[in-house]
Formats: sequence, structure tokens, C-alpha cells
Amino acid sequence: MYSFKNDYSVGAHPSILKALLDTNETQQQGYGQDDYSLLATDLIRDKLQNQASDVHLVSGGTQANLTVISSILKPYQSVISAVTGHINHMETGAIEATGHRIETIPTPNGKLTPALIEAFMDTLMPVHMRIPKLVYISNSTEIGTHYTRNELIALWDFCKQKDMFLFMDGARLASGLDAGDITFPDLAKYTDVFYIGGAKNGALLGEAIVINNADIKADFSYNLKLRGALLAKGRLLGIQFVELFRDDLYFKIGAHLNRMAALLTKGISQLGYSFSTNSKTNQIFPILPYSIIRQLEQKYDFYVWEKLDNEKAIVRLVTNWAMSEAIIEQFIADLAACSVNAYKPERELCLQD
Repeated sequence: MYSFKNDYSVGAHPSILKALLDTNETQQQGYGQDDYSLLATDLIRDKLQNQASDVHLVSGGTQANLTVISSILKPYQSVISAVTGHINHMETGAIEATGHRIETIPTPNGKLTPALIEAFMDTLMPVHMRIPKLVYISNSTEIGTHYTRNELIALWDFCKQKDMFLFMDGARLASGLDAGDITFPDLAKYTDVFYIGGAKNGALLGEAIVINNADIKADFSYNLKLRGALLAKGRLLGIQFVELFRDDLYFKIGAHLNRMAALLTKGISQLGYSFSTNSKTNQIFPILPYSIIRQLEQKYDFYVWEKLDNEKAIVRLVTNWAMSEAIIEQFIADLAACSVNAYKPERELCLQD
């Protein structure tokens, strides 16, 4: 059984495992004051071309979202998100459990725009309703789309006009950047805060929160401790981000993820299947008949993302850092075999071990 279910089903990149082993017996300070975490901070700042950015390493994406948003908002302020946003669907109400409502906006492609946000804000009533203070976006989005540089700048300008913060969820940042024209230094210019996803891009675990806005830097470490995000063995995160950014491994992995997804997309398209979104990132969403889905599930693990009718559904396929072209070729061959033999009864399933 091979998994296309997510991009963290495999462990860590070999260079990260080697670095963890090589440094295992060195003694270091705790809580992010170790040499590796400090070096990782310097490397990230250099890549951003912004020495003023604050960098905080945490263990996971939900933890990053929760800590950032809860630290910024006052009790009567809310966060705006696309309906498909991770904080809305996949985090067990973590943000709202802190007392901050998520204002959700339907979008055609998983991306927010100034026009969509403006239309929502026109419905608000002073005093009696929350004040939206933060705009939350993901790059790439939960449905595989990505923001362009012009789209990011437009959101940034809008947020500044409205005295709002712009926060980018970067769980799949390397894939999102590789797919579009936003540069890494752009993130320091056109977001108040974002995070760099490691867990879905070759690390064992870990995300790097980057704060660019001086107004939200103060006492952030206290919020990390309050939320259980300040690790005693912070070195485990620091070592991994040093390896990811020392020789641009982070961006190389992102390119690999997208290249594997592009090969998968090409093969599926050539067999005549369509997609629910036009994704250039490492999440793709083909539309397949249930008869074929049932056969593929014998050999592959993936999500049935959305039921369209009684005959077909959208499935999600995700590539990972260790995926090879051979795996892609085998999947396409198996899909082709199922497609040719789609008329066979279920007892004559086409896939062989």
C-alpha cells in the first residue's frame, strides 16, 4: 500500500537525520537558545533579506496558527479566512476555543481577494458585531491553488488601508512558492507574520514562525510558553531548519514535490480525466468514477475528498519529498489498467500485487 494521502507519511530527509545524529551528544542551551536555533534564525533572515524579522520555531502548524492568532487579537476581534482555510476545517476549533471567531468567506478557488473581504465587511454592524482584525491566507491553499505576487501585494495594501494584519499559513510554503512568482524576500515585505512549514517539506516536525511587524513582536515568547509551544529541546527544531536552509534544501524539496505532482497530473490528464482545481502545487484533485476509486484503494491510500454524485468523486493525491518517478509511473499504469477494464465486475478487479 503506497500513500498519496499526505506529504508527511514518510520520515525526514536523510541530511536531517544525519545532522540530528551527528549533533546528538553535544550539550546546548534549552528553549530555543541553542546554537542551532540561533543559526537557523540567521539563515532564515539572510534568505528573507531582512535582519529585523523575528523567528520562532514551534513543533506544528496548528500550534503556529493558534499561537499567532491568539497573541494578536483582542477578545472582540476576529480573523477572516476562506471557507476552505485550514483553521476553519481542520483544527478542531482551536482558534475559536480561544474566543476569536473565524469569519469565513466562500471563494471560487480557495483564495481571498480584497473585493471578497470588502463585501463581507460591508455587512458588519459597529459595536454589536466582532471587528475583523486579521486576514488569514494559506500558500499553497487547502485545494492546491497558490497566490501570485500581485495577489499578495493587493491583499497587503488592502490590509494596510483597513488597519488589519495579514498572516500567511506556510505549511506547504515551499510548494506554493515554487508554483508561482512570489519570492522568499517578498514574504518579509508583504506579510505581517507568516510561517515556514517543515513537517510537510522534509523535516521530522517543525514550523518556523516569522514576525515582520514590530507591533506584534513584543512578548511573543510568553505566548509560546503559554501555549506549550516553547520546547526545552529546541535544538531538535533548530538543527532541522539549519539543514533545510543551509544549502537551499527547503526550496529544492518544494520543487521536487511540484515536479512529481506535475508528472502525476500529466499522466491522469492523458487518460482523459479532469480535475476540480487547476493545481500547480503538490496537491492535485482528479475526478474519478467510484468503480475505479475502489480498485485503486486496493493498492494506494488517498482521500476521497468530495462526493459529486453517485457515480464519481473528487480524490486528493499528495506528493512527498521521497516520492520517485517510478511510483508515479506505476500509479498511472494502474489507473490506465483500471480505466480499460472499468466494465469488469468488482470480483475481477484489475490491479495485481
